[in-house]
Amino acid sequence: MDAKLYVGNLPYGAAEEDLQRHFAAAGTVTSVAIVKDRSSGRSKGFGFVEMSSEAEANQAIALLDGKDFQGRMLKISIARPREDSGRR
Repeated sequence: MDAKLYVGNLPYGAAEEDLQRHFAAAGTVTSVAIVKDRSSGRSKGFGFVEMSSEAEANQAIALLDGKDFQGRMLKISIARPREDSGRR
């Protein structure tokens, strides 16, 4: 099931609760994670939203991709599996 979405171009001040409310228009949101810099704790401008079904994930892309969210145009796509970069 590909219900996990990559969400790019997030405003740096956006909170996970804001993102959850925004994506709720497309269906049931099961998890939200905004990726943050380890040292500063500041948002890196992207995150992931998991919807309860693939249909809802596709609905979220159709409704919200390229649309305004707190002054920025979101870039939304199905999340790809994480690739091991060998850095550790």
